[in-house]
This record gives sequence, C-alpha cells and structure tokens, in this order.
Amino acid sequence: MDALQLVNTHVKLLAFDFLTLKPIPHESTIFFRKGRRLSRAETVGIVVSRDFKPNRFIKFDIDDGTGCIPCILWLNHESSHHFSRRCPSNVRLIAQMAADFASQIQLGVIGRVRGKISRYRGNLQITVSDVVIERDPNSQILHWLDCLRLARNCYDKVVVLPST
Repeated sequence: MDALQLVNTHVKLLAFDFLTLKPIPHESTIFFRKGRRLSRAETVGIVVSRDFKPNRFIKFDIDDGTGCIPCILWLNHESSHHFSRRCPSNVRLIAQMAADFASQIQLGVIGRVRGKISRYRGNLQITVSDVVIERDPNSQILHWLDCLRLARNCYDKVVVLPST
C-alpha cells in the first residue's frame, strides 16, 4: 500500500481541515491533504441548515465549531441512470436507507456523517453514504479529540519510504 494514500478510508476531519483539501488535477474523486491522497471523510457536528427536495436530494450543513461542511444525500436512486444496471432489489434497499437517513437529518441534531469527498461548482462537500444521529452530547468533543490524535499520529506523519 502506498504510505501517502488514505484513499477509500473515511478520514476523520474537522471542518477547518476539510475545507482546505486540494483537488488533484484530472482526478475528480481524489483530494490532497498535506501530501496524502484522500477520497472519503467522516465528520460530526450540528445540522445547521437543511434543504429537502423529495425524491431528489437533501442538502445540509454540519457545523463542528471550526466551520461548516456542506453535505448532500441523494434520494433519486430509483430514477437515476447511475443505478439502472444494478439489481432492482438492491437499489430499493439503498433508496430506503437513504430515505431513512434523510428523515433523521433535522435542524439542531448532532450527526455523524460519512461519505465521499466531492466538489460541486468548485466547492467541497461530502456526498453522504451514511448518517448516524448521535445521542451522546460528548460525541462532538470526542470526534475533535480523535481528529487531533489522528492528525498528529497518522495523517501528518512524515513518511520515509525505504530506498530500493
């Protein structure tokens, strides 16, 4: 495994860090953070905005205290050509899960969001794959501590590759 990659790993990030990610030219799904390649992220925060379009999407912002991360959860699985080649029963299951996630996303709740890092009109966002509504009021500060620990011990580590 390339030591500079964290691709396909949900990297725990605070908004101030997420919003500084740099896109890789000609790679719409990969982003750089201090030389490391990322494609997925996880964040925890309060839902501070919500724009719901039935059977299309729900856009919302997660505020973790360091900034707001825009998120989008697609709800058009059954009408999207992207899913047309998949097994219909699997598509229905994915659509039902997305609808369940969308119903949980309410203003003021603390949510844990995971998904793909993407850009829309030049702005970073998370294309949501799953949502967990946190019941523990300490979950946000615990996420902060995880982010700081992982940044110091993993994400920011200088990797020395052995010479061959």
